[in-house]
Formats: sequence, structure tokens, C-alpha cells
Amino acid sequence: MKTAVPCYYHLDVEVSPERVGQVRRILAAHLRFWDLEDLVDPVCGGAEMLLKAIDEHATDKRTSIEMWWTGQHLITAVGENNHDLRPDQDLRGCLARIAATSDGWGCCAARTGSKIIWFSQRARAGVRVPLVPTAPDPALREGLKTPREMPVMALAAPLSEPQAVLEAAP
Repeated sequence: MKTAVPCYYHLDVEVSPERVGQVRRILAAHLRFWDLEDLVDPVCGGAEMLLKAIDEHATDKRTSIEMWWTGQHLITAVGENNHDLRPDQDLRGCLARIAATSDGWGCCAARTGSKIIWFSQRARAGVRVPLVPTAPDPALREGLKTPREMPVMALAAPLSEPQAVLEAAP
């Protein structure tokens, strides 16, 4: 079950090819800690694509990554400090893949002039399996035979005639 407690994580990183895999594992660990296992692949894949594109096109490799869990959506934002990087030209292919794999995405400018690229993933409802009651394991008492049922007439017979009670029983 997904937790409804809002969560936040922030990571500052200098992007390099070997750091991209490390950041992916760090983000995956936080998502698993938040009990969001089903979002690991799409979120880490999107962040990895952005980090690789920033590593390839940007001159300033310092990047901030933030994740917010609202209880229904996970928003992941990657902010880069390069003023020369243009999302519409340099990151066009990466943004097209993020748009195809996320529920929503966008790009905005920060006060410092850097750009923030964000995308969101909605938590999917888990597959619900109906509970089926299982029979308990037999115990010693359940292994014993139950006594035979006696008709009401046999029980109403006088006790002085035990033979009549036995004959009336099935």
C-alpha cells in the first residue's frame, strides 16, 4: 500500500558518466524506501536520460535533482546551471522520450537563470487479489468421527427400554 505521507529528497551532483549510474541507484533506493517500487524504472530512467543529456551538452555539470511524493504523484525535477543549454534544441530527443514515458512534464526557468526540467508519475493502483479463505490444517479432534445422529423419537423413548432406543437409531 502506498504511503500518504508527503516525502521529499534533494541531491546535488556533478554529472559524469560514472555518476549517472550511481545517481540512478540512489534514487531507486529512496523510491523503495518510500514503498514506490513500481515507479523505480520510469523515474530512474527519466532522470538517467536527463543526466546523460546534460553530461553530453552542458558545459557546467553541476546539477540538482529533487523528488516530491505527494501521496498520489511523484514529481522529479532536474535543475542544471548551464545558461547556454537550450532545452528546445539540445534536449529535444530526451524531452520527447520523457513526454512519452511520464504522466506530465515541463521546463521552467529559475531565478538564477538556470533551467529546471520536471516530470511526474502517478502511482498506479496495485492489482487486487481477492482473499480466498483456506481450510485450516486438520487437528487431532477434527480427525475423530462425529457421533451418529439419533432421531428425536429415539431420544424420547423411556430409559427402561434400552433395546427400543438402539432399534430406533439408524
